[in-house]
Amino acid sequence: MTQLQDTAPPSLRRRMAAFLYEGVLLFGVVVLTALIYSPLTNQRHALKGQHGLQAACFVVIGLYFIWFWCRGGQTLAQKTWHLRLVDLKGAPVSPWRALLRYLLAWLWFMPALVTIGLMGWTHSPGALWSAVLGGMAAYLLIARLHPRRQFLHDVLAGTQIITQRPVPRPKPGSAPVGDPS
Repeated sequence: MTQLQDTAPPSLRRRMAAFLYEGVLLFGVVVLTALIYSPLTNQRHALKGQHGLQAACFVVIGLYFIWFWCRGGQTLAQKTWHLRLVDLKGAPVSPWRALLRYLLAWLWFMPALVTIGLMGWTHSPGALWSAVLGGMAAYLLIARLHPRRQFLHDVLAGTQIITQRPVPRPKPGSAPVGDPS
């Protein structure tokens, strides 16, 4: 069924709700990746081989996003919140543009992760969460400065999130849309 597109950018609140829902879904993706990775690599302890597992999760999460963005422009969370990823002309994104957006989306977390590493806060959960949440808040503020409220990774990748609501279904007994009778 054809869907309606809205040219106005979706609110930051809706995009953040989809972001949180995406995190819940990605938890399952990461657990499944770990369940497959651990027996394949004979990983018996969480800290032994953790960098390999992190790399595997990075790749699997990337494949998850690139797959959905190239096949309809919506992940499961974006579909739930009626959001769709397109390029600046409104066309579907190419695999290379989706890969670029995925890599640039790590700007949400990289400044905080680099700060944590440089400051030696790797064993302080409070400092870790403060840095990550503070970095995310700063990233949100940057989006508020953009005229269309776009995130930095979308601006750099040449993509945008649009609202795409499903076409309302006709009421029972009413004539279908476009039917002259």
